Amino acid sequence: MSGAAGSEASPDGPERRESADTADTMRERADENRAKLWLLLRANRLVVAGVLTLAVFVAFVAAATSLSPSLAGKVGASDPIETLFASTITAIVTGATLVVTIGQLVLTQENGPLGDQQERMDDTLAVRDSVADLTGEPPPTDPAAFLDALLAAATGRARALRESVRERADESDADETGVAADVDEFAAGVVGNADAVRGRLDGAEFGSFDVVFAALDFDYGRKLGRVERIADEHGDALTDAERDRLDGLREALSLFGPAREHVKTLYFQWALIDLSRLILYAAVPALVVAGAMVTVVDAGTFPGSTLGIAHVTLVVGGAFAVALLPFSLFVAYVLRVLTLAKRTLAIGPLVLRDSE
Repeated sequence: MSGAAGSEASPDGPERRESADTADTMRERADENRAKLWLLLRANRLVVAGVLTLAVFVAFVAAATSLSPSLAGKVGASDPIETLFASTITAIVTGATLVVTIGQLVLTQENGPLGDQQERMDDTLAVRDSVADLTGEPPPTDPAAFLDALLAAATGRARALRESVRERADESDADETGVAADVDEFAAGVVGNADAVRGRLDGAEFGSFDVVFAALDFDYGRKLGRVERIADEHGDALTDAERDRLDGLREALSLFGPAREHVKTLYFQWALIDLSRLILYAAVPALVVAGAMVTVVDAGTFPGSTLGIAHVTLVVGGAFAVALLPFSLFVAYVLRVLTLAKRTLAIGPLVLRDSE
């Protein structure tokens, strides 16, 4: 993280801090390839699972066709189909059972005695009261609008602080000139970042990834650290009203952190429940296909070839890909959950190296 802002230039001075603070989006902070982040986070999970299934089919057919002897020849001499799909059936049943267990663990967090539920309610209402005190009105109940209200509060206080300090920037005092430049740069970063995220939150519906993905692009942790540095370095140069605005900005940023984490946690539970349901749906046709391959298909079931590829190879490859569809769904969803968890490990003004 950047060091103290002072009048002397240093590797950790204003130039380094400005470049760090302008990296607001998660892609910029993570320094990841755009296509990679799109695949891990933004892409529709069903599309990712479909692409993985297609990749399995293509790889299977290519390997079975190019290796010697070919699959068609091996089927005539032995029974690899029964061995392959008998094992697949066992894997499907075991995987579906595991998914049910995961779903039960998620639902367990929602169960508990009356006292625990009352404590959860009290904690939730306490946070909403804090947000109401900050914004001056009851906070919204929609997750996207709730985060938007906190960003609006942060934007309003950042603008008010900047305008107040600017009014005194024409004075000849060098210290106040330095305060104005520091506050102006910081407030511009807060307003620009918040406005961009608010535009993406507008109309976003919870259940999709849009709300969480937009919230990830507000880099509140760095901004909290910057507020602390401004208060430490320029606190004496600020008026009482300006210190109050700075405190209000700090409160808005500090409330955004747990609010985003709460929305992220709810999304995790939502996604894992969807994953459990989809895998159970996919397990039924996967079992049917695998069972049919074990009992029906042999070397003579699909004679002939197309473009030099034996029909039996295409059928076995397609059936194998369909049988692995539950696993493809699991991979697609868990990739997003794990990537999101890694990018949001720290809460507050802590910046992990992998998040920079």
